[in-house]
Amino acid sequence: MPIVRSPETELYAPVKRFLEELGFAVKGEVGGCDLFGVREGEPPVLVVCELKLAFNLELVLQGVDRAAACDEVWLAARLSSRGKGREGDARFRNLCRRLGFGLLGIGADDRVHVLLSPTALAPRRDPRRRSRLLDEHRRRQGDPVVGGGSRRPVMTAYRQQALICARAMADGPRRPRDLTLDVPTAPAILRRNVYGWFMRTGHGVYELTAIGREALVRWPASDGA
Repeated sequence: MPIVRSPETELYAPVKRFLEELGFAVKGEVGGCDLFGVREGEPPVLVVCELKLAFNLELVLQGVDRAAACDEVWLAARLSSRGKGREGDARFRNLCRRLGFGLLGIGADDRVHVLLSPTALAPRRDPRRRSRLLDEHRRRQGDPVVGGGSRRPVMTAYRQQALICARAMADGPRRPRDLTLDVPTAPAILRRNVYGWFMRTGHGVYELTAIGREALVRWPASDGA
């Protein structure tokens, strides 16, 4: 199935390159964040960037929501063609400066312009949420989701592992222990059956349901899952 793109997803690639040049490993749609990056260290540095077609209050509010779970917040949007967007409003820049947010303006040629760098403020952290984001980033294989879109189920690390199990069962029933070499959590995935892909047919034996076979068609191996 082709990826349904929103206008915001067109900003994903240039912003991802920018953050990667700063030393972050970046992936899209981790924990609801358009872009989430990790620069390994002790402790690791976490960065979030939210995308919009134009700088507005909703973008700032998204940044406020993300700030408790990361070390840096960037807000990115297209530069207005006539230079009359919020990026030119001193009040908007001062608000983001007080919040400690960085601003990135994306030109029509996809060049990234740093309008404001994030400051080293120390907002209150949410350790549990921070830990969940970091765990999802590390467990997800590759970068299968383009950030900025919300019309398609996100390819989470859990969904990736469930798909590996489903592909292994495409030719017939399997026991959970047959799958643990590739997916150590296979017994729990088959038992919980979150997506309805698996069905127990005997003692310790599972097979794919019709929904599970549909999932293999929807997310083929070449789809980044």
